[in-house]
Amino acid sequence: RILQDDISCDVIKISGLVRNKERFVKRRRRLIGPNGATLKAIELLTECYILVQGNTVSCLGGFSGLKQARRVVVDTMNNIHPVYNIKTMMIKRELMKDPTLKAESWDRFLPKFKKTSVKRKKPTKVREKKVYTPFPPAQQESKVDKELASGEYFLKPNQQKMKRKEEQKQKQAAAAAKRQAKREESFIPPTEAPAKQEPESTEADSIDIERLKEKVRKAKKRKSSQVAEPEPTPTPEKKKKKMRR
Repeated sequence: RILQDDISCDVIKISGLVRNKERFVKRRRRLIGPNGATLKAIELLTECYILVQGNTVSCLGGFSGLKQARRVVVDTMNNIHPVYNIKTMMIKRELMKDPTLKAESWDRFLPKFKKTSVKRKKPTKVREKKVYTPFPPAQQESKVDKELASGEYFLKPNQQKMKRKEEQKQKQAAAAAKRQAKREESFIPPTEAPAKQEPESTEADSIDIERLKEKVRKAKKRKSSQVAEPEPTPTPEKKKKKMRR
């Protein structure tokens, strides 16, 4: 097909359009679509054969179709979904059939898509910029320099050993004291909350107590009166004897 006069080839390099590898793979997958549906739609509208392979997209077809295919590929890699371009191409194909609209502009028929700017995620850790200094940082002291500063360098090997042993003993004593303090923490009694003081009896409380006393007295009087009064004993009914004559 490439040897025909009305057919040409275009190889689009897409590797330099996106820096991040993950974004590059995601946008290339977007160009192909689920089961190659998006790529098939672009092929039908542009009347070109399109192959996506690695870092390039190769197209084979007519000049006008190659122009449209290149625009769709570049827009997709620049984070514009291919569906928008497919919609505009479908509308243009329908408008081309009407001869009255040849001299008019098609802007009123084409869809206008708003660009939505997504807010960038703020990094969790913000690094503070250090003050720039043309001079390199100070060189760290070596082991020999530290020994010269402390005077250990001039000591004899026996004296050096004795000094190291003393330092080790001091470290061991500090660690033992720390462990002992940790053990003694479990024997420290917990702090108790102060006992709550009972509120002093007010006048209202004293009035209530007196009323209760009066009620108890009245109840006792009622009980005593009920015990003092003897209950009436039931009298047996006298049966009337019928006199027989």
